[in-house]
Amino acid sequence: MNTLTIYLRELKSYFAQPTAYALIVIFVFLSLGLTFTFGAFMRTGDLSLFYFFFYHPWLYMLLAPAISMKLWADEQRNGTIELLGTFPVSTWSIIAGKFLAAATVSLVALLLTFPMVITVNFLGNPDNVAIISSYIGSFLVCCTFIAITMLVSAFTRDQVVCLIVSVTICTIMVLCGYEPVTTELAKATSPGTAEAVASLSVWSQFASLERGMFRLQDFIWFASFISISLIGTSTILSAKRA
Repeated sequence: MNTLTIYLRELKSYFAQPTAYALIVIFVFLSLGLTFTFGAFMRTGDLSLFYFFFYHPWLYMLLAPAISMKLWADEQRNGTIELLGTFPVSTWSIIAGKFLAAATVSLVALLLTFPMVITVNFLGNPDNVAIISSYIGSFLVCCTFIAITMLVSAFTRDQVVCLIVSVTICTIMVLCGYEPVTTELAKATSPGTAEAVASLSVWSQFASLERGMFRLQDFIWFASFISISLIGTSTILSAKRA
C-alpha cells in the first residue's frame, strides 16, 4: 500500500507539469521521425521495424535521465527527503514507487508509437512476435537507464549534475556495445577486452529481443543491472537517513 501511495504521488507530479508531456511527445516524434528519415522506412519497406527499434537506445540515453533526474535530487534540494524519513514508509517502498512512476511515463511514451505497428500490419505480414519482443526489450533498456539515473540522483541534489552524469553513463552503455566501437576497441586492445567491455552494453541483450529471441540470460542481465542500481540507491538513502 505504501508503494502504491508513493507511486500515485510521483505519477501525479509528472503529469501535473508539462515535463512528462514534452518528453513523451519528443520520444514519439523522434522515434517515428528517425524511422522515416534516416531509417528510410518507405524506401526499404522493412516490415520488421528494425530501424524503428534501432534508435530507441540512442533516444533513451538522453530521455530516460531527463525523466528520472528529479526523483531524488529534487527531494534533497527541497529538503523533503528528511520529511520522507519521518514517515512510516520503508526506503524500498519509496524507491519502488518512484521507479515504477518513471517507468510508467516511459511506457506511455513507448505505447504511443503503436501507429507503426498498425502501419506495418496494413502494408504486409510482419512477425508480430518479434515486434512484441522488441517492445519488451525497448522498455527494459529504458528501465535500466531509469534505475541508473535514480542511483546517480541519490548522490546529488543538483538535477543538472545528475543529468550530465547519467547521460554519460547511459551513453557509454550504448556505445561500448555498438559494433563499430567494439571493432575499433578490439583493434586497439584485444578481442577479449572488447568482448568484456561489450558485455556491459545493452546492445547484445536488446538485439536478441529485437530478433524475437526470448533468452533467459537477457532478462537476467536487465534484472541484475536494475536490481544493483536500486540496491545502491537504497544503500545511499539509508545512510543519509541514518
